[in-house]
Amino acid sequence: MGTGLLGPGRVIYPVQQQRQQQSDELLPCRRRRRPRGSLFSHPIRPRKSDQAGIDGVGEHRREHCVPESERSFRVSFCIGGGDSNKGKSKKWRKILQFPHISQCIGLKDKLDIRYGYVVDQQPIGRLLFRQFCQDKKPSYHRYNLFLDSIEKYEIELDENRIELAKELFEQYLKREGSEVVDILNDSLILQCEERLSTGGKELFVEVAQTVKNFLAGEPFSAFLSSFYFYRYLQWKWLEAQPVTYKTFRMYRVLGKGGFGEVCACQVRATGKMYACKKLEKKRIKKRKGESMVLIEKNILQKINSKFVVSLAYAYETKDALCLVLTIMNGGDLKFHIYNMGGEPGFDINRARFYAAEVVCGLEHLHLQGIVYRDCKPENILLDDHGHVRISDLGLAVEITEGDMVRGRVGTVGYMAPEVIDNEKYTFSPDWFSFGCLLYEMIEGQAPFRARKEKVKREEVDRRVKEDQERYSPKFSEEAKSLCQQLLKKSPKNRLGCKCGRHGAKEVKLHGFFQCLNWKRVEAGMWEPPFVPDPRAVYAKDVLDIEQFSTVKGVNLDATDDTFYSKFNTGSVSIPWQNEMIETECFKELNVLGPNNTPTADLLVNHTPPNNEDRGCFPFRRKRKQSARTREVPLSECYLQELSQTQSSEMPAS
Repeated sequence: MGTGLLGPGRVIYPVQQQRQQQSDELLPCRRRRRPRGSLFSHPIRPRKSDQAGIDGVGEHRREHCVPESERSFRVSFCIGGGDSNKGKSKKWRKILQFPHISQCIGLKDKLDIRYGYVVDQQPIGRLLFRQFCQDKKPSYHRYNLFLDSIEKYEIELDENRIELAKELFEQYLKREGSEVVDILNDSLILQCEERLSTGGKELFVEVAQTVKNFLAGEPFSAFLSSFYFYRYLQWKWLEAQPVTYKTFRMYRVLGKGGFGEVCACQVRATGKMYACKKLEKKRIKKRKGESMVLIEKNILQKINSKFVVSLAYAYETKDALCLVLTIMNGGDLKFHIYNMGGEPGFDINRARFYAAEVVCGLEHLHLQGIVYRDCKPENILLDDHGHVRISDLGLAVEITEGDMVRGRVGTVGYMAPEVIDNEKYTFSPDWFSFGCLLYEMIEGQAPFRARKEKVKREEVDRRVKEDQERYSPKFSEEAKSLCQQLLKKSPKNRLGCKCGRHGAKEVKLHGFFQCLNWKRVEAGMWEPPFVPDPRAVYAKDVLDIEQFSTVKGVNLDATDDTFYSKFNTGSVSIPWQNEMIETECFKELNVLGPNNTPTADLLVNHTPPNNEDRGCFPFRRKRKQSARTREVPLSECYLQELSQTQSSEMPAS
């Protein structure tokens, strides 16, 4: 099976270790003596499990209660707390110190500097462009406010949208005193005015695109010539710095994957918590899993979605390859379906909520040409707020446009008939597995195998291909209809399988989701029906997580370095920038001079200070010049300017 996180966990101390906690606080495990049974200790008992997934994963997890006295401490540990400096290293400002612009101006020739990338895709680029507009050209700033108003309008509740449309039109598009009408043609404005009474979600789409096209022209060109863009280059330089194990503090084991353990970790510079999936190098080599590991890493790096676990960092240590992923503290859907007391399963509304967010996650994967192939309750994880994400992309594969793949992979009972028969397919297996997931959430039992039923794999496969699932009174007519259409044996008749990468559009239009505003769902504004209790831990005890045996007879050599270099790519751009913004590092470091003038580090003509031994991570050992972080080539104009300065300073002979 894949190499993914098999179960999330909340990172807290057991009750009996309260005194140990108060004295040791959050010291990393390598700096303290680890008591037996501690959440920081690694020795753990092995557990027998069926890797094909028939027996499931983590069915015996327990929910641990936390005394009220420890609640505030643990909540702040798990989600960062209210203090923006919580968990940050005392040297965080030095770690994230900007280089002089002369060190990173050459990045301009290497980066994508189109509006669609810098502003639309880069979170820090977007903020800096907007700051430039606000400080230097108020009219440009009004255009950005107009775009913000349109985004707010599109995710507004249906009953409020007509009134909001009229307000938006009056403020920005009316001839008298309009703020953006000067760059729009009359026919476009008239078209909007005629459709105001409809309150349609797409009412202002063309207007918004026209404004974006304008901003991408002269305003963006002016931004590229400003010191605000230089500040963007400084952030990109920091983003590109090497990542090592010293970038993080490591905490307790959360679970295990196919190639190693999953631990909680914290970025020293920002205090943000993640899950670190360690893939042991020797175990990968022994199982010939290099291709699988690299595919999973590349797919995770490619996806940027609220509904798929994100990859923030990829780095290597002496013994392991490490994926640093979104930490999900709320448990997985399998735990919530079966282990929360009462009758298994969810009510229709709660099942609809999770199903809608999973559909969004599958849509984002499919639009990138990725078929998931392992959609099941264990792989759908809850965050602290009750929203869900798809996890464990170890079996996912990328399909080029027009191609098909073949592979009998997945979890027994969730694999589509075409997968069992080893036929070629594209995205159809994901919609069948999604149907199994929806059925199980409502019924409290998988469609083709009862929970804990002892049955051979061949029998489960036969049921998937031949038997018709049964529906109890728990299903509404719409829910029953959706499951029936998703669980069709033939992909030709299955819902979501007629439009290739755009199959999610079919699923979204089904009557089961008729009451939803998909814009609000995609924006994460739909209020979850269940919020995980911050006093509870939806995880196994550390001693219940099985221990890997030592890999023998495998030696690592120089031939493995090529593979490791492809894996060890450091920070992932969008998650890294979001981390800087969420932890308020961006706000605290993005400081300009008086009256919005450039600081000394942004002046090309200003002589940079002599910080030869300073790097992004100053706690690393000092190395010789040749072994320092990779140099950034300087642009021609700067080299010319530098040579002129040097020649003018040379003494006359």
